[in-house]
Amino acid sequence: QVQLVESGGGLVQAGGSLRLSCAASGSIFSVNVMGWYRQAPGKQRDLVAVIMGDGSTRYADSVKGRFTISRDNTENTVYLQMNSLKPEDTAVYYCNGLFNGGTRYYWGWGTPVTVSS
Repeated sequence: QVQLVESGGGLVQAGGSLRLSCAASGSIFSVNVMGWYRQAPGKQRDLVAVIMGDGSTRYADSVKGRFTISRDNTENTVYLQMNSLKPEDTAVYYCNGLFNGGTRYYWGWGTPVTVSS
């Protein structure tokens, strides 16, 4: 079993920054992919950014140039640095991961981000 715990969400003004963290714990021998998704009220959950086991990254077009995903391999922690935040970035942000060459994706409980205009 793997547990994902997010932190770092909150309220910020437009143009501000936040840094989200997601710590993975449990029986982890390898990390295949970890990433961030977000879900705004009344909308579907969408990909924000992912980082693969080889360190390669992928971003949603809406956050390119503003958000940066990174990983601390020693701590099995993934970060999302969010700069130049916009009101449309308001959502609950969820951490997601695939581990140990398995097929089950794990999810965290989410951390809310609110960007005021």
